Amino acid sequence: MIPSTIDLINCEQEPIHILGHIQSYGYLIAIEPDTYSVVHASDNIVDLVGTDAAQLLGQSIDKVLVGTHLPISTLTEILNVGQRNDSWETMNPHRLILNGKVWNLIVHQHKGLVILEWEPIGNDQNQLINQQLISQALTEVQSSRTLDELLQNTARRVKTIIGFDRVMVYQFGDDWHGQVVAEEKEDDLEPFLGLHYPASDIPKQARELYKVNLVRLIADAGSVPSPILSKPGWPASQPLDLTHSVLRAVSPVHIEYLKNMGVQASMSMSLLYRGELWGLISCHNRTPHFVDYQARQAAKFVSQLLSAALEFRKDKEDLTNLQQYQQTGRELHQQLLLNDDVVRALTKLPITALDITGATGAALIFNNKIHQLGKTPDDKQIRALADWMGTTGTESFLQTNQLPVLYPPAEAFRAVGAGLLSIVLSRELNEYLFWFKPERVEQVTWAGNPDKPVTVNEEGQRRLSPRKSFAAWTEIVRNTSEPWSEAELSVVVKLREDILQIVTRQANEIRLLNQRLQVAYEELDAFSYTVSHDLRTPLSSIRCYAEILLEEYGEDFSPDAQALFQKVIDSTDRMRRLIRHILFYSRMGRSELDTQPIDMRQLLNGIREEILVTSKDRSLRIDIGDTPPIMADPTMALQLFTNLISNAAKYTQLAVEGWVQIKGTQTDSEVIYSIEDNGIGFDMKQAGKMFDLFKRLENARTFEGSGVGLAIVKRIINRHQGKVWFHSEPNQGTTFFVSFPVNPTK
Repeated sequence: MIPSTIDLINCEQEPIHILGHIQSYGYLIAIEPDTYSVVHASDNIVDLVGTDAAQLLGQSIDKVLVGTHLPISTLTEILNVGQRNDSWETMNPHRLILNGKVWNLIVHQHKGLVILEWEPIGNDQNQLINQQLISQALTEVQSSRTLDELLQNTARRVKTIIGFDRVMVYQFGDDWHGQVVAEEKEDDLEPFLGLHYPASDIPKQARELYKVNLVRLIADAGSVPSPILSKPGWPASQPLDLTHSVLRAVSPVHIEYLKNMGVQASMSMSLLYRGELWGLISCHNRTPHFVDYQARQAAKFVSQLLSAALEFRKDKEDLTNLQQYQQTGRELHQQLLLNDDVVRALTKLPITALDITGATGAALIFNNKIHQLGKTPDDKQIRALADWMGTTGTESFLQTNQLPVLYPPAEAFRAVGAGLLSIVLSRELNEYLFWFKPERVEQVTWAGNPDKPVTVNEEGQRRLSPRKSFAAWTEIVRNTSEPWSEAELSVVVKLREDILQIVTRQANEIRLLNQRLQVAYEELDAFSYTVSHDLRTPLSSIRCYAEILLEEYGEDFSPDAQALFQKVIDSTDRMRRLIRHILFYSRMGRSELDTQPIDMRQLLNGIREEILVTSKDRSLRIDIGDTPPIMADPTMALQLFTNLISNAAKYTQLAVEGWVQIKGTQTDSEVIYSIEDNGIGFDMKQAGKMFDLFKRLENARTFEGSGVGLAIVKRIINRHQGKVWFHSEPNQGTTFFVSFPVNPTK
């Protein structure tokens, strides 16, 4: 493989959205939306309107149409309606006649400019045929019995619409390498079905563009692109952004790649799952081949049908798995509640820890003993694995489907344990619950050696070149298991809380902390309280002096200096909030619980009113369902639910209409409340640091927060002998659950 230390100048660094050229089959101008004056034009525009691009730059749009026999009012009306309604996408294309020839005009607005692109129009008879093909595609999506059949039908339908030599459905893996999972081709072409392509063949910035532009056509890889000219004085640092352009030229690296494959025309349609790139419909032709706008839209519609079908099938499968695992988890929880012996409840009864995942083996290390289920490594290997876990800093759980990569000794037992899902019961006591998945040995056939060659240019810089060989190249992939699903992770997180609740209850009798550790904890707790408390006085002084300086001498300060003083004041506000949270967090370690019945309807209504008042500038709904009472300390209960509900409301800010739903249920032993939102969600693989003090998840860093709120929630719920767990998916919202025992022990 290429050493990672090489400074590669390659396709990953190409600014493919600002290449400064368009494909030669069409024409482009960019105008300012207020004056309709031309600021950019493709050099070949002279072929369309009869006037050189250089003469058009800086002129009004009506100068473009001189001699084309198209009334300026026609184009002006299109532009006015598009700007007024912001409806460019639904209006496209516009069929216009210039110099006796019919053209499609595609218009969009991006980064302050209106961009107009003309391209040839197709046959009206083909449009009628495409409408029939779309109707047939919808029927096929509904009737396809298997995923393979659905993918193959889609490839065949797209090939019929666009007429390319080869149409492939290309699925991305977790590492962004791709595999051809369906193919429709001409009989004389060699098959690519089943071949894998390395992630470097489609670099990251290209994948991001595929999420924005769902259809991409390269009509002639051998044609000379037309440069885009800019009006005199236009800043060179502001090249025309062609992110949404249908004519955007092609990266030289990609042109070289296509030529190496013997491809003269290509087209791709994005397949999305929950807004992320699942794969592509990738089309190749051995000769130049233009596909007009209507045909591209027909193919795009077919690809969107496939995306919707994929999402429906995947969601249905995920929901079925989640419900199955959750039901098993509930049964296992009942066994834990009815048995004082944690080991027996997890390993000896009809439902075991092995049943709540798709693992083939599980091992519990508890009270210095190992208890195995199914196919696992031997005792010595399990103990060594537990010792290694203690060095990783993992606080709650760890998951990987490539354990030998993280822990090389695991290669010795990869046949039973290439994949590991682990929950931490006690790092100090070296107690863990492991699940294992066996190695999935794969023979992967690549379209050429995936290790691209490195070449050295005249400046001595090393560069990745597009592969020249696409002959089948096979390798054996080892040390990898089936990945762990979101459903498996969600149920395991809940099981950890169930086990720890039982263990904590037993710890009151048989696991008393060492006195020295207890004293050290109390001293540290008192220290944090004292430091936080004493910080407030100088912080108040800083704020006071800053406000005085700003009020008394603000007029003498420059705007920059005034802004800096305001930042000092704002920073003291944030620090005061953080100190308040830390004070509350430390105070919980000393204060006595005043446990009493809590009227949850009254408490939740109060929290809702406060949050809605502060969120009045956006659409937010907070619904409250059943509200059974809980036994808790009133102050701590208020703090706990305020943190959870305000967090839920905060992370719905990106939703058009945010909503939070709160409801409670009561069983014989506990009261469970759920707080569900439609916010940004998060990847369950990051859940291990959810309750860590001052830790925040990556996708939450743009939202204001201290990283203390959930740590407070965890500490409060622990003091009440309860549990807190959650389930989430990126961009699909989050649900937090908290449970309080009906009859807490003293």
